[in-house]
Amino acid sequence: MILIIGYLIVIGATLGGFMMAGGKLQLLFVPAIAEYVIIIGISLGLMVIAAPVNLLKHTVHKIQLALRTQVVPNSDYADVLKLLYELFTKARRGGLIAIEDDVMSPKDSPIMSKYPSFVGEKDRLDFLLNSLKPIIDGRLKPEQLASMLEADLEAKADDFAHPVHLLQLVGDSLPGIGIVAAVMGIINTMSIIDQGAAMVGKKVAAALVGTFLGVLGAYGFINPLGSKIKLNNSYELQYYAVIMKAVIGFTGGMAPMMAVEVGRRMIDPAFQPTADEVEEMCKGLGAGS
Repeated sequence: MILIIGYLIVIGATLGGFMMAGGKLQLLFVPAIAEYVIIIGISLGLMVIAAPVNLLKHTVHKIQLALRTQVVPNSDYADVLKLLYELFTKARRGGLIAIEDDVMSPKDSPIMSKYPSFVGEKDRLDFLLNSLKPIIDGRLKPEQLASMLEADLEAKADDFAHPVHLLQLVGDSLPGIGIVAAVMGIINTMSIIDQGAAMVGKKVAAALVGTFLGVLGAYGFINPLGSKIKLNNSYELQYYAVIMKAVIGFTGGMAPMMAVEVGRRMIDPAFQPTADEVEEMCKGLGAGS
């Protein structure tokens, strides 16, 4: 929602200033349809050339997430902290083997099924399960877990960065694409130069819209969108870091609440619940596990 408000401010300031200077809005649209086709078409073609289909889908998904007010709601942080506490408490009482069924069949787990915001997100669920399975199976020692999870987090960071790089490519290219549209408009103008100054002026104005669209599209829309997605990526990675640090802490010998506290400290201060709030949330959880 904030993203849309920002875009409306950009559009309002641009068109408002243009009209205040005596400009007519139709000059930016009707005579310049060809420029819109050129710029949008080349930009889309550029993305198709530069990225495989899975990256294009990933980019669309990231743009959809950017439309949210908060990519990771406060309730999601609360849910993952409570979930971790319940799992750790159960494992503390019966050993890691006690949570084997929860990890192997998460959708049937009475603990995990209480947190649909977590279980419904495949990437989040897989990250936690892949963190616990090697320890439960005995394939990995607790002291070896940190390096494996850090590698997983680095791989996620690289994956999250690809849509940002693609948008940066489009943003960096848009001013040049705008110039291409403008030059093509000037070429057309030269072909009707014998039709008088009035006609030539209209064609030149339409051609210049190409340059205007390229610069505005880059600095008013695409580049800010890339920055928004980059910031969202950092918040998403923090969510995974909560899981990583809590699991490492617990498997390293920490008490359930202390392990959850380590995870809590990975949350951005703007969204981070206090230690007292987390303790209050976790009261009574795991009592029947």
